[in-house]
Amino acid sequence: MPVETQDLIVRGLAGGLLGLVVGSFLTVVITRVPDGASLWPRSACPNCGGRVGAKDNIPVLSWLVLRGRCRSCKEPISPLYPVVEASTAVLFTLVAMFASPLAAVPAYLYAAAVAVALTAIDARTRRLPDAIVLPSFPVLAALLALASWLTADWSALLRAGIGGLGLLVAYGLIHLIKPNGMGKGDVKLAGLIGLILAYQGWGPLAVGVFGAFLLGSVWGIGVIAKSRGGRKTTIPFGPWMCAGAVLGCAVGGPLWDLYRQMMQV
Repeated sequence: MPVETQDLIVRGLAGGLLGLVVGSFLTVVITRVPDGASLWPRSACPNCGGRVGAKDNIPVLSWLVLRGRCRSCKEPISPLYPVVEASTAVLFTLVAMFASPLAAVPAYLYAAAVAVALTAIDARTRRLPDAIVLPSFPVLAALLALASWLTADWSALLRAGIGGLGLLVAYGLIHLIKPNGMGKGDVKLAGLIGLILAYQGWGPLAVGVFGAFLLGSVWGIGVIAKSRGGRKTTIPFGPWMCAGAVLGCAVGGPLWDLYRQMMQV
């Protein structure tokens, strides 16, 4: 087996294992941060309050072994827990294996974790908590600055700053024009997404933004048609902003290059 393939597998396994651990922590963030609760008390069953032992706190596996029920009271445990843990593991695996430059992987991993947490929280509560979004600005800025220092690519950091500020302003204008259609949390999240996507390039940024509106629109039309709602039906946009960002990171560069080639024909 080529050394490059071995290295890719090792990076993927390491990313996946780290993702399971981080995903387990994110389940605590998702269930407690919206209520302003502390993150540090030991995990407990939301039904009976019984403390969750170490053997019942293994990501994904414990939920499967317990068949989705509390060991003490036998009440169902939300599938949110294994879904978040597995989703984080998958994203971390892909980032660890394919993200470049390698120096920027910590920033991408952090962004992936934030995206998972905010997607789940916004879908459940229609909120994007400042407690998660605002501290992420200095953290991401520092991680991207470190990546630029290690790679001597300061143009990427400048592009990230322009992209983050530009998307923040653009979403802010949409909020001013139509406050009910774009929340303040979406505006702040746009700044984070602009940072991480523009660091990769203008293509990922363009595809990520377009993808968010496309996916959100398709979902919204489906929800309205199914529930027979009207235009005033509210749909959380944060999850689709995060989905668009993942799309931009994954295929934004090639799609942008293809678009530019088509425009030159």
